[in-house]
Amino acid sequence: MAFHGYTAMMIVVMLATSYLLVFSEVESSSSTQLSSAILIKVDQSGKGDYKKIQDAIDAVPSNNSQHVFILVKPGVYTEKIVVPADKPFITISGRKPANNTIITGNDYGDIFKSPTFTVFASDFMARYITIQNTYGTGAKAVALRVEGDRVAFLGCRIKSHQDTLLDDVGRHYYKNCYIEGDTDFICGNGASLFEKCHLHSLSQTNGAITAQHRQSAQENTGFTFVGCKITGVKSAILGRPWGAYARVVFSQSYMSSVILPNGWEDWNDPSRQMTSYFAEYKCYGPGASSDKRVNWLRTLSSEDAVPYLKESIMGPKSWVRSKPTHLAPLSKASWFKVTLNPPQI
Repeated sequence: MAFHGYTAMMIVVMLATSYLLVFSEVESSSSTQLSSAILIKVDQSGKGDYKKIQDAIDAVPSNNSQHVFILVKPGVYTEKIVVPADKPFITISGRKPANNTIITGNDYGDIFKSPTFTVFASDFMARYITIQNTYGTGAKAVALRVEGDRVAFLGCRIKSHQDTLLDDVGRHYYKNCYIEGDTDFICGNGASLFEKCHLHSLSQTNGAITAQHRQSAQENTGFTFVGCKITGVKSAILGRPWGAYARVVFSQSYMSSVILPNGWEDWNDPSRQMTSYFAEYKCYGPGASSDKRVNWLRTLSSEDAVPYLKESIMGPKSWVRSKPTHLAPLSKASWFKVTLNPPQI
């Protein structure tokens, strides 16, 4: 199926415009550019405020409106982490490099119950941590599930085999992250930008890197990869449509020879060739040749690609907050004082 002329141009413009709107809307109510935060220290040795990451999260009150910065000391934390929806504005940070601070689990089976780390909260950020599921091959074993809105991961490592990253619902940003798996290891229906990330395929049998789950033309969702690097151990494809209207764009990214010449598959459903939106723009490397790509791939022009590049996707004001310039100890949090000093009855 080929796309030519005015009709193809209009399809690209309409799809790109709707996707752009998702990221360019920045709610002032989120107030994410906060310069100060409450500091909670997690240290397995007992020298911090808590020994477990989940205990630090649980200490944050419901309907939190303060930026809470949870600093996790290096170590291996065997925990099943959940950041509830009613606890926004939390940052969990290790120290560089990310493999110094590891959160690990080995659950498997159910895609929604197996994650080592689940984020339901909005305005969440993680920095310099490794999140992994060590179950291995043969079943769904999610490392990270993301369902909050305006969620960012910076300099993190996300590792498993099948369905490593369930990027499920909301707007998400991944920068300088390492993501590893073998089958559909970036999946879900988020509206997400991956910038300068390293995607490493462990597949031995032509596994898909992405399985995007957009299910209708009205959904403003999709995965965009800008300036990324793809490596692997044997062979892989860039993606296949988990949802009939799956949308994935790779721009200015390096593709090693691990990527098969066809590049994409239709999940054994030819009708999805008409409805899915898979595109590449100025990618390079031995796996980036378009000569033998599927004939339903969109190859974008410079004009078509603009809405899928970082500046357009993130909008003029980014909701990704920087590290706070002032960190107040946990004892200074008003809600922590109330916990320590309950009223006398």
